[in-house]
Amino acid sequence: MSFIEKISPLQLDILKEIGNIGAGNAATSLSAILNRKIDMNVPTARIVSFDEMMEIAGGADHVVASVFLRIEGDVSGSMFFVLSLPVAQYLIREMAGDSAFSIENIPHAELALSCLQELGNILSGSYLSSLADFTQLNIFPSVPALSIDMVGATISYGLLELSQESDAVIVIDTVLVKDQLIGDSIDGHFFLLPDPEFFEIIFAALGLTADD
Repeated sequence: MSFIEKISPLQLDILKEIGNIGAGNAATSLSAILNRKIDMNVPTARIVSFDEMMEIAGGADHVVASVFLRIEGDVSGSMFFVLSLPVAQYLIREMAGDSAFSIENIPHAELALSCLQELGNILSGSYLSSLADFTQLNIFPSVPALSIDMVGATISYGLLELSQESDAVIVIDTVLVKDQLIGDSIDGHFFLLPDPEFFEIIFAALGLTADD
């Protein structure tokens, strides 16, 4: 059994709190980008299997927009930020100032894709910054890569090496809620795929062991 599958409720609560701080930072960043108030619901953190992760994102054949990046520094791993196509389209329209943009039209405009890539970079960076601040470790993201494809094809890349070590992943579900006058919500999934020793290093920095 891998370390990730032995994480205690206390350790999972700590990861949830880190996610909570990260979601707050993400809401602040998104509010500035969209120039409107964005609130956030308290995120949930849980450990699921790879198959369950696929289902959370809508199923292996479901087409989504996702931003993939590598976690580098004192710890390493992979992170995906996954959005449904309607949410991705809304955000691109708001950021690019193009109300006519349709994510169904291929090829996509370079400006639109750049907006979505930068959004994923900012939001994912919010989580990694909170993790770095919490642990006092040196943690930073790689240059993000954008994909609009089926969940199975999108996520498989990040599973290639990890699947040899574990069959589990940390999922942080968060909902960023737009102003009540606008209605609707912006929900997304952060999938954290840690490399071996990721959590040993994280929890050791916090003074915790696998038995805590």
